[in-house]
Amino acid sequence: MYETSDIRKGLRFEMDGDPFVVVEFQFVKPGKGTAFTRTKIRNMITGAVLDRTYKSGEKLKPADTEDREMQYLYNDGDFHFMDNNNYEQVSLDSNAVGDAANYLTENMLIEVGFFKGRSIGISLPNFVVLEVTETAPGEKGNTVTGASKPAVVSTGYSVNVPLFVNEGDQLRIDTRTGEYAERVKV
Repeated sequence: MYETSDIRKGLRFEMDGDPFVVVEFQFVKPGKGTAFTRTKIRNMITGAVLDRTYKSGEKLKPADTEDREMQYLYNDGDFHFMDNNNYEQVSLDSNAVGDAANYLTENMLIEVGFFKGRSIGISLPNFVVLEVTETAPGEKGNTVTGASKPAVVSTGYSVNVPLFVNEGDQLRIDTRTGEYAERVKV
């Protein structure tokens, strides 16, 4: 069992039969009364974010979660993944994958989360490299303002990029924010 002093960002615990992960937390020690921890927690199955306050001394049940590295195979309405160790395949619907679908490329290795043996979601690496398939040509001499233009990458995702980026360039995209990070030399 976890104590309230164990609460930190990323802690996974079970509440009402569902797995939750701590998104934010703040320890508060008022001048009068007992200390408590104010948290924002996210349901790992539905994605709902809740605000909860835990008094000092309360106990939290650890969640029976497991992350396994799997390879993304294909999308036919559901997203299919394969464990390279035992070749077991699992599929997730588009709600469980969410915005991560913008960054998935075939044969990409990612972490698939399981709760009590059932797949519940995925975790992407912080950065992915994608190829630009469509963008307007850059204008010469318009670089002082730090202007940007939209570009469509190989997954169909649209991202704002600097004017010097051309079709066929490889870009490093930050999966946490969905923004352009840098151009990658091949």
